[in-house]
Amino acid sequence: MTVMEVSGARIGSLWRQRVDTLQEYEVIRDGNVFAAGFSNSYVCSSEYDRARQYLRELINQYDGCSLEAVFSGGRELVNDGGSCYLLESCEPLENPCFDEDRFRSLISGDLTLVHGIGKSTEKRLKQRGYQTLYDLMEHPRYRTPARRAADCIGLGKPADIMDLIGKRHSKSHPFVLGTAGLHEPGDYVFLDIETLGLFSRPIILFGVGILENGRLIVRQYLLRDISEEPAALMATLGYLSSDHPALVTFNGKAFDAPYVSDRLAYYGMEAINGIPHFDVLHFSRRKWKDTLSSLRLCALEKEILGISRDDDVPGQMVPEFYETYLRSGNCGPLVPIVEHNRQDVASLARLFFRLLGDVCGDR
Repeated sequence: MTVMEVSGARIGSLWRQRVDTLQEYEVIRDGNVFAAGFSNSYVCSSEYDRARQYLRELINQYDGCSLEAVFSGGRELVNDGGSCYLLESCEPLENPCFDEDRFRSLISGDLTLVHGIGKSTEKRLKQRGYQTLYDLMEHPRYRTPARRAADCIGLGKPADIMDLIGKRHSKSHPFVLGTAGLHEPGDYVFLDIETLGLFSRPIILFGVGILENGRLIVRQYLLRDISEEPAALMATLGYLSSDHPALVTFNGKAFDAPYVSDRLAYYGMEAINGIPHFDVLHFSRRKWKDTLSSLRLCALEKEILGISRDDDVPGQMVPEFYETYLRSGNCGPLVPIVEHNRQDVASLARLFFRLLGDVCGDR
């Protein structure tokens, strides 16, 4: 066994002894808005009761079934980190036609991308005939920084343009999202993880979505045991170490990305650095915060994409379902975890392209 495999096995043994204390959510009465407002993680009582009943049904339904029988088509993946279980699915998903020239032209008209120019100064400059950064290259004071900004927009890599815009605008600005359209479709890496709780606990399932020939390929790296986390981490890291990855998540800047980085550091593995990261929650909040009561992914997929989930497990209860699998050896509780994660990745991709098309799609 490698050092990493030995470390994973030791950690797996320790975690199997601790799984009985995993619950990190509160069960609140339906409609108890006050309790919901003060609890970081909660499940309504009716939702909790349905999930517990569903868990019992799964245990009965899959009693005696092997992992291979439950997830037909899955296979063992082996790498330098050890082994884990790989599940793969695909569905049609075309990314929208993005007018790159139109987008570059649009942002070239944003004079505030030049340091020292705010909205009021931009208004005065445009009244004097400086409509674009290219016009501003003739201005005696701003011509040098305007040239740098124009060169970045015209010739720079998507990451450079994103950095330029990010220094002058909020992280949810449409122009920040628009830089995603400068990437090739194969660059996008849609990531969603399922964990055993809050930070410093193992990740039990990594969902990675990529585009290939007009299809969304979802590859899920499932831990059959906690000791398999290094292998799943290594497999996921491979997508983020390619030539031009663009990471897409939902609330990933606050949760998924730092969580993965924490687990990589735990095993002494290479960190993820310098990758353009598009957090769909930020752009969704900017667009729909005044019209939708909830901005959770499941709410957005229902209201915006018209998708409703059946037999879904609340995200807060995923550790409980997985713990039941570890304790009993019954693979049934893994079924809704895998489906929940797969649907998260698919909805993330669809929502991302919906928002991206609104910024500067070819309409």
